[in-house]
Amino acid sequence: MTGSCRFEGCTVDETGICALENPTSTCANRMPLDEAQSESDDALGYDAVELPSIEQLGAPVLVQPASTNTFGSGRSLGLEDINALMGSRYVNVVGILGEPESGKTACLASLYLLMSHASLEGWAFADSRSLMAFEDIARGARDWNDGHVPEQMTVHTELADDRSPGFLHIKLKRVTDGQCLDLALPDIPGEWTQSLVTASRSDRLDFIKSSEVIWIVIDGRNLADIEKRQGQIVRIGQLVGRLNAMLEGRIPRLLIVVTHHDMYDIDERARVLLERELSRRKVSAEIVCVAPFSDRPDEVPPGFGIAELISKTAGVKAEPPVFWPSFEPSDSTRAYLSYRRER
Repeated sequence: MTGSCRFEGCTVDETGICALENPTSTCANRMPLDEAQSESDDALGYDAVELPSIEQLGAPVLVQPASTNTFGSGRSLGLEDINALMGSRYVNVVGILGEPESGKTACLASLYLLMSHASLEGWAFADSRSLMAFEDIARGARDWNDGHVPEQMTVHTELADDRSPGFLHIKLKRVTDGQCLDLALPDIPGEWTQSLVTASRSDRLDFIKSSEVIWIVIDGRNLADIEKRQGQIVRIGQLVGRLNAMLEGRIPRLLIVVTHHDMYDIDERARVLLERELSRRKVSAEIVCVAPFSDRPDEVPPGFGIAELISKTAGVKAEPPVFWPSFEPSDSTRAYLSYRRER
């Protein structure tokens, strides 16, 4: 006898077919459900087994654990990811433009290294959805040649999809007031900037229309070289002109980021020429000198100017309006007492 049938050798429980070819619902050898369950429990050695109720049938076996906010393990984010993130909270999209080898990726790598060592002055790390992407771009700065500084701290940016940018997300907390700042920082090849200037190709840069600030990164060594200075400034003016046409005259705040501050400190002549070229395009910009990495760490520390760049990107905090302004009465104006006195 096996299972719910008293007939020896019946396999109705496994096959669903009665060994005597009787209907399973009317076979005389079938035991009632409660009796069969009791014998089955005794055979297994269980003292008492609670059967699930009808309401519990079909319920999930395990309860889904509550989801928690963990460190992101993804690499660079796409446009859909940034759109979803912007739908859940306020995100500052930054446009980062510059020619190849100008130092765009180096600025991002330096930001990540300063953040990971809690050395970003005035700011503290709060969250990131793309830590692995930051780690990828900073990996070159970790590989040294027998203690010697590598010739290039970061690798040239190459995207798997040549039509869509890759974004790095970071959330920072300002130490002074506790205000949080979500930044979406694109890491795009410098060839995209060249294509915008030379061929007016702007389809891959449509995200800049949603940006609140634009970084235009310049290699400071080009400004230090008299033979390259004027050509560099003219190309910056052409880039600003393309942006002006692309954004229909509504250019957001511009930050001119001059890299390699450890080798060159922008002089007054270069500053005047750069400001004159921008004013000719009817725009204004702030100039920020940075040194993502330094060949003279004793004089210019690595990461110089990155904290200032982030602070200028965040902008000036607006003063909250007075909730209930107070006006002190003046002895010379007795408006209430003289109301309609002439009548």
